[in-house]
Amino acid sequence: MRRITWMLAIVMSVAILVAGCGKKDATDVVHDLDQVMSKLESYAGIGTMTLHSGTQPLQYRVEVWYQDPTYYRIELTNEKKDIKQIVLRNEEGVFVLTPSLKKIFRFQSEWPDNQGQVYLYQTLVRSILSDEGRQFTEDGDSYVFDVAADYQTDSLVRQKIWLHKSDYTPKQVQVTDSEAQVVVEMKFNQFEFGKKFDKDSFDMQRNMTGMNHAMIPNGELDENGQPPSQETLAPPDGAEGTDAAGEQLDSANVEEDMGPFGFIEPSYLPEGVAKLDEKELPNNGDHPVMMRYTGTYSFTLIESRPKDMEVGLQVGESKAVDLGFTYGQMTGEEQKTLTWTYEGVKYRMLSGDLPEQEMVKIAQSLVDQPGK
Repeated sequence: MRRITWMLAIVMSVAILVAGCGKKDATDVVHDLDQVMSKLESYAGIGTMTLHSGTQPLQYRVEVWYQDPTYYRIELTNEKKDIKQIVLRNEEGVFVLTPSLKKIFRFQSEWPDNQGQVYLYQTLVRSILSDEGRQFTEDGDSYVFDVAADYQTDSLVRQKIWLHKSDYTPKQVQVTDSEAQVVVEMKFNQFEFGKKFDKDSFDMQRNMTGMNHAMIPNGELDENGQPPSQETLAPPDGAEGTDAAGEQLDSANVEEDMGPFGFIEPSYLPEGVAKLDEKELPNNGDHPVMMRYTGTYSFTLIESRPKDMEVGLQVGESKAVDLGFTYGQMTGEEQKTLTWTYEGVKYRMLSGDLPEQEMVKIAQSLVDQPGK
């Protein structure tokens, strides 16, 4: 009897020791993540991003591709409104594509190194590795890190990152503000390391056309049965609303005049800011309207519905600004201008003192607001 009891004790001790050896602490996981990053060659992920900064949550389907060393493709889709935008980085630069409007914006090539993104694996892991005060817990089949947020905005303070224990793929991210309220949430449905992509997966022409003739201007192919050249889709710097030859677009590329759309007012304003006035600007076919706001900060909001399809626009020194539901372009230093397009309406926000994070919150609050 004593022999059996003694043997059972040994077996239990070994089992406990083995189990203990298999359990990882924060140091072990951080070391493993460092190794994963050093060997990272490619990945693909699909998930849902929810923005809680407006009056009601906004959801977007996100598909992200990465290929070493600096190729990125992020597809943002508002499935409710069937609006799609693609952020692309390849050897030619950084582009934001809106295939349905045949619009191309070109930005500075530092993205995303100078601007973290909640759906990029590199951003998440680097925030874990760089935060010496990281908090670590386990949640079922996930390791959970609570670390400082690194999104170049003071409104996003901390983030919790769930990683699958089995392979360290991301599962969920919650980014919170200074009051611990969730502002951005990302849930991954799929994520795969070592993804193999087609040779032209990060090509601008391929992504603008989507291999779908409906996405090609006029639906036309050239004499060789190929889509129009890249030069047709992206005219030289500063060219807007013109074709490759510099001529104005013909009537085949002009949208039907939809008439005035009213004043689309933001549902959020910084504390101490109120609307000063509003007016319609001289009608040039785009039906522009202008609203001015003053108080703690002053800014002007101009809205228009461009009648001509913008087949391309390249701005060498503009900055890509992540608005969550789309990307805008920021120009200027002392007098900043944030420009973006959503549902056929072009927005321009101009200010000399409005912080960028406030500009983003105002832009987000314009989504789904009716014209008045």
